[in-house]
Amino acid sequence: MNEDRGGYYLDTSALLPYYREGKTSPAIQSFLSSLRVSVVISDLTGLEFASALSRWIRMKEITEVHAGLVESAFAEDIRSGLFRRLSITTKHYRQAQKWISSRKTALCTLDALHLACCFGAGMKMVTCDEVLAFSADVLGMPCRFIGGSC
Repeated sequence: MNEDRGGYYLDTSALLPYYREGKTSPAIQSFLSSLRVSVVISDLTGLEFASALSRWIRMKEITEVHAGLVESAFAEDIRSGLFRRLSITTKHYRQAQKWISSRKTALCTLDALHLACCFGAGMKMVTCDEVLAFSADVLGMPCRFIGGSC
C-alpha cells in the first residue's frame, strides 16, 4: 500500500528546510519529491514561514534579495499545487484548546493548532519538531518525524 495515500500535513519545521539548506533538507526534499499527492499546509504555516524569513533577515542570515527569491519560490509551489493551503477555523482552535487543557502533552499553542488542522483534515503530520512528534504520538495521531535540527 502506498504510504502517501491519506495525504500529509507539513508543519513549519518541516517546510523551512525545503527552502533553506539545513541538516534535514535532503530528507525533506527527498520525501516531498517521492509523493504523488499534494501536501497540505495551513494559513498558520504561511504566517510562520513569513516570520522565519523576517527573522533570518534581521539576524543577517540571509539578504533581502534572497528572502524575496524564497518567497517567490514558496508562492509558486502553492500555485503549482505542490502545497494546498488549509484555513484555520473555530473548530481547530477548539480542538487545540481541548488537547492543551488535557495536560497530556507539552504542546505549545501554535503546535496544537498545527495538530488540530492536521487532525481535522485527516492527514498524517510531517514534522522536524521532536516535541510535536511526541505529542502527536501521545494523542494517537499519525506522524512522520524527520529527525535532526531544522
